[in-house]
Amino acid sequence: MKIKNPKWAARKRRSKKMRARIQMQQISCLCVFRSARHIYAQIRVNGKIVAGTSTVQKAIKNGLKNTGNITAAVEVGKAIAEKAKALNIMKITFDRSGYAYHGRIKALADAAREQGLQF
Repeated sequence: MKIKNPKWAARKRRSKKMRARIQMQQISCLCVFRSARHIYAQIRVNGKIVAGTSTVQKAIKNGLKNTGNITAAVEVGKAIAEKAKALNIMKITFDRSGYAYHGRIKALADAAREQGLQF
């Protein structure tokens, strides 16, 4: 029997609870995933992905020295907010995927708020 990493299991548990709550409300959400090297953000409406951006994309990656830091998260937050505005989505919920609300996750959310998204 393989034992899962307790940190990973706790994050997945938090994520599952949060996504169930968001699904019941039937509202668009901004979902975030982070790895050591990159950060990804996508907007889901009724379970379907309508927009997404990340530090893997050349448009964002070219202007950055490092793709795994707070500066990169701010750029992704600005970019996803612009895409949301283009789709006329202004009010969303923030799905942080079980991550703690600090560091890169907080920087991405703050940058999206500054661009006009309402959480």
